[in-house]
Amino acid sequence: MVGLKPPEVPPTAATKFVSAGMAACIADLCTFPLDTAKVRLQIQGEVRIPRSSGTVEYRGVLGTLSTMVRTEGPRSLYRGLVAGLQRQMSFASIRIGLYDSVKQLYTPKGAESTGLAARLLAGCTTGAVAVTCAQPTDVVKVRFQANVALPDGARRYSGTVDAYRTIAREEGVRGLWRGTLPNIARNAIVNCGELVTYDLIKDALLRAQLMTDNVPCHFVAAFGAGFCATVVASPVDVVKTRYMNAGPGQYRNVLSCLLALLMQDGLAGCYKGFVPSFLRLGSWNIVMFISYEQLQRVVALAQS
Repeated sequence: MVGLKPPEVPPTAATKFVSAGMAACIADLCTFPLDTAKVRLQIQGEVRIPRSSGTVEYRGVLGTLSTMVRTEGPRSLYRGLVAGLQRQMSFASIRIGLYDSVKQLYTPKGAESTGLAARLLAGCTTGAVAVTCAQPTDVVKVRFQANVALPDGARRYSGTVDAYRTIAREEGVRGLWRGTLPNIARNAIVNCGELVTYDLIKDALLRAQLMTDNVPCHFVAAFGAGFCATVVASPVDVVKTRYMNAGPGQYRNVLSCLLALLMQDGLAGCYKGFVPSFLRLGSWNIVMFISYEQLQRVVALAQS
């Protein structure tokens, strides 16, 4: 047996809620530079108003990371981390921690097992609710990650709190919820790709007795979940990142952002930053799900 044994009594919804937020923060701390590289690659080549001169060109994951360290310093890899952790504590707690509870609500009474439809509905529901609650933190995180280093006097925001204030003052409160619709679409898809895939793979491995409920099983299920989520969510993720990072007037709406992307880069533009997206989402899922399963067991032991 690798890791702690599963508890005899199923964890409560509160335990799952707190464990999900903590596990997501651990995963963010481990993979944040990959997320920053993904954002930079996704917005590269974007037509800006006004146009900026001397734009740095990024090539590949390692090239992007090394270029950022060389031109902006190592701290640039973790720019927006505070907003990212704030996002995970509110976002992951809801979409992951409440998934099992919502799944049971959609499962017909007396059913022996939960069907695929109930799992998909649960994933879409918790993903949409989580985005609605945590959208301002996501907007600020993306703005920090996308912001290339400038002289101190010309920085877009001086800190996380200043970013919230500045966006609300210059763009209105609605600015903090910029890109909510594409983000809801993205996270409904990602949630289904991650949680439902993880759920199905884990159940299949346990039912076939190929693995026991331990860390290797969680690793395999999380890897599959990360790949599936990246494939289905990348197009929406690129549009979401560009729209949330856009200045006032750059795009009329989400559709105009998508059309601008397709006209400029074609369908391939929808998968800009795919490799860092997969590296980030795959590794994030592995760290998060393993941490999530183990944290629930730690809490169960502490309560016994």
